Amino acid sequence: MATDLLVVCGPNASGKTRLAVDLALVYDGEILSADSRQVYRGMDLGTGKDLQEYETDRGTIPVHLIDLVEPTEQYTLQHYIEDFRRKFGAISRTGRLPILAGGTGLYIEAVLRGYRVPNVPEDPNLRERLMHETKADLEARLRDLDPDLFARTDRSSKKRVVRGIEIALRAPEEAHGSGRAAPPFTRPLVLGVRWPRRELIERIDHRLDARLDAGMVGEVRALLAAGVPAERLLLFGMEYKLITRYLLREISEQEMVERLRIEIHQLAKRQMTWFRGMERRGVPIHWIERADLAQARRIVDAARAGRR
Repeated sequence: MATDLLVVCGPNASGKTRLAVDLALVYDGEILSADSRQVYRGMDLGTGKDLQEYETDRGTIPVHLIDLVEPTEQYTLQHYIEDFRRKFGAISRTGRLPILAGGTGLYIEAVLRGYRVPNVPEDPNLRERLMHETKADLEARLRDLDPDLFARTDRSSKKRVVRGIEIALRAPEEAHGSGRAAPPFTRPLVLGVRWPRRELIERIDHRLDARLDAGMVGEVRALLAAGVPAERLLLFGMEYKLITRYLLREISEQEMVERLRIEIHQLAKRQMTWFRGMERRGVPIHWIERADLAQARRIVDAARAGRR
């Protein structure tokens, strides 16, 4: 039975998008983005959409699950799972290979493991109280409330930990939904891109400089001018939080850049921690060194031939 879903995951600046595009050219694929911020329109440089990567001398590779909603709208994991299943089915019916590519481990694992997400409404009063607590205290509370939900929660921001607590405080049957749903695919193959830490840091810093030169500060300024509240942009973290604070004259340009480097380095570390956790939770990952296309092709070819 041939692979019916190819997954390419990895940390920021690891070359996973370029690898996914190259694999799409080889295996006649279309890409489904797995990034929790790329679903928002107008947030291109800050989220690293790298739209130029999908343009090749052999044509444009279709990419789905980006630019779905406005930055002022709420988009949840539940929305993502529903959108993924719909797009996966549409691509599969054309006979092309769906390729899920991105760095949001929670989205990737939720798809692969068939998570069902309960439809728990937001609680503004609870959120306001919890946001005054430290992230460490919130994580400890979530772990005490529901260790399983704690393990499945993307804890990269305080907002996401608070959302986990909202769900955990509901009745157990609501917090866990209806268990798991059968995935729409039967033979997924997961490739993980990894680099030596020092090389990855260099790639992250180079990419950050390029995005700043390309106008990332202007992108955030345009979002504010278009009516996206500063409070909303702060919730997106990293680029949007720090650039917004710079535009509000709360921090200097130098501090903004220095803190951005540190936060993106930390994000990459958390991403790799998540992917290693996925392995421990039963998701096999074939690691590709330095986004090497030849190595990836050998693994994919073996899987398609039924040797893996």
